[in-house]
Amino acid sequence: MAMIVGWIVMSVSFGTVILFGAVGETITEKAGNLNLGTPGIMCMGGAFGFAGACVYETNVDKPNAALCILIAMSSAFIMAMLGGLIFSFLTTTLRVNQNVVGLTLTIFGVGLSKFVAKFVLPKNGLVVKVDFAQKVFSKKIPWLSSHLGPVGDLLFSYGFMVYLGIIIAIVATIFLKKTRTGLNLRAVGESPATADAAGIKVSKYKYLATCIGAGITGLGGLYYILDFNNGTWATADGDAISAVAWLSVALVIFIRWKPINAIWGAYLFGICYWAYNYFPKITGIRVNTDLTMMLPYVVTIIVLIITSIKQKRDSQAPASLGLSYFREDR
Repeated sequence: MAMIVGWIVMSVSFGTVILFGAVGETITEKAGNLNLGTPGIMCMGGAFGFAGACVYETNVDKPNAALCILIAMSSAFIMAMLGGLIFSFLTTTLRVNQNVVGLTLTIFGVGLSKFVAKFVLPKNGLVVKVDFAQKVFSKKIPWLSSHLGPVGDLLFSYGFMVYLGIIIAIVATIFLKKTRTGLNLRAVGESPATADAAGIKVSKYKYLATCIGAGITGLGGLYYILDFNNGTWATADGDAISAVAWLSVALVIFIRWKPINAIWGAYLFGICYWAYNYFPKITGIRVNTDLTMMLPYVVTIIVLIITSIKQKRDSQAPASLGLSYFREDR
């Protein structure tokens, strides 16, 4: 039982990284922008959020928890938004191919995170840790996490960003389905020409959706470093975040562009991803590590095939996803 609980807890912690990225990318794609720069943007958010926390912690005698959270999250969100702004300018204003821009942004973001690390890490060291920020971001819910047994472990033994990720996914769902602005955003993603004819400012919605979506994605990188990775930044963490972020892109397809599904979908991906570590211990059956870590992608492909066969409109990608809008062709 303890082993199963540990598996689920680890899956939720790991899945939260993917959750932030998937919700951010879903909002972006709902506006018709396919941002394959998600890994780079997540790296930028993680690196600059960590740098902000590190600079604050090392220059203040008695750091304040609320201020530490504000600085770290603001740094991550703003720098990730900047990545989204770069993507929007190139694809919406200059109409450069979205796939090319996204992949370039991934390379740029991973490289930038390593560049930032050189100014944060000790000259002769490979790893630096922010102890105060780590304690703040990974602090469990008092009493509930320690007095309810397995229930407390499953529901209340996480840092606040786990619950923040769930809240953001719920709010994003309500926004897209129940608000006028959200419906306008979806209209832009389905048919920008029709939305433009109806008086909706297509470029404005594309910019805002991409930048805000990128900011949310950047929070995933911050969570990875300050909570999931125990507040530690190493020289290889840019590559590690990038690898996890690609699962976010796959999760968007798996959840069929519905943010609310990203909650259970992210945790399912986490369970599949960590099966190589827990499944053999629970069952005694050995499994190939590399094959097991491929499970999230295999599940995504299966879901993609099934939904494609059914051809339900509400399970398909936005009609204009990845396409540049030329107003003069309207």
